[in-house]
Amino acid sequence: MKTAGEGRVAAGEAETAPGVRSVPTGGMDPRVLTLRAAVDRLRRDLRAYPATLADREVADRELATLDCALAAGVPDTAVLGHALLLIAAAAGSVSALAAGVHQLRQAVELFGVPHHPTETGWSAAHYN
Repeated sequence: MKTAGEGRVAAGEAETAPGVRSVPTGGMDPRVLTLRAAVDRLRRDLRAYPATLADREVADRELATLDCALAAGVPDTAVLGHALLLIAAAAGSVSALAAGVHQLRQAVELFGVPHHPTETGWSAAHYN
């Protein structure tokens, strides 16, 4: 997996766009499938939540961003961490959305998003 400051790409992968790598030709990356399922679940949870959610548009936009990143290949951890942070902030402490946000966080963690302070500040997982 490519991390900040590294130019390596795993065997069988090719650079497709900044922040995105292609999936190895042998099949679909299981992390991508898990993240796609988490995005779909949280989108369903948001649709089913009847109350007004002040930042619903932010959550919807970031879920769409994740969809686009997944369609292009394996997304960069910075993209994943940023989207998770905004989605978690948009969902706030709404208990009806907590399980979906937790599933999304677990799926993002499969890509190596850190749980600890980074050189640039706290990771997205810190805020969830």
